[in-house]
Amino acid sequence: MRRGSEHVILERSVQVERIPDGYPMELAEGQSVMITQALGSAFTLWVDGQLVRLRGEDADAIGQPVPEAPEIPDSVGPEEVEALAWQAMRTCYDPEIPVDIVELGLVYSCEILPYDDEGGLLIKVRMTLTAPGCGMGPILGKEVSEKLGALPHVERVEVELVFDPPWDRSMMSEAAALALGL
Repeated sequence: MRRGSEHVILERSVQVERIPDGYPMELAEGQSVMITQALGSAFTLWVDGQLVRLRGEDADAIGQPVPEAPEIPDSVGPEEVEALAWQAMRTCYDPEIPVDIVELGLVYSCEILPYDDEGGLLIKVRMTLTAPGCGMGPILGKEVSEKLGALPHVERVEVELVFDPPWDRSMMSEAAALALGL
């Protein structure tokens, strides 16, 4: 996807989440919006002086194609799920920052554990936010959970938002810092 800005007119009414508190809002058909970020599987829009997050499955409302989920080979075994989990989390973006949550250093751990006797897996993720009061936490956590839950052999996903240690810029990868001009 891309980062930039493009003015569009909503082709239908759509539910969005206000940034940074996650409050649900409805935007009306015909409303003018600006796409400010189109990364991962969501869009960040500027609407009447406010940033909002549009889910990828609603991309048609802004005349964009629905972002495609990454292809997962049929032959993936349980031992390969951890690499796929990290890959999936790299498609999750903070709606205000054009860097994925892994490169931002928001994911503290990702454990792959046996879940049942049939080879099912449990994925436990510990992650944080750039600011403890950010209302987008549950929304980002849900996105991570949905993407990990779609992986082969995964029967359950637990995403825990933690604030110890608190996030700071030193947790970003060098690539993230460069992308943000830091």
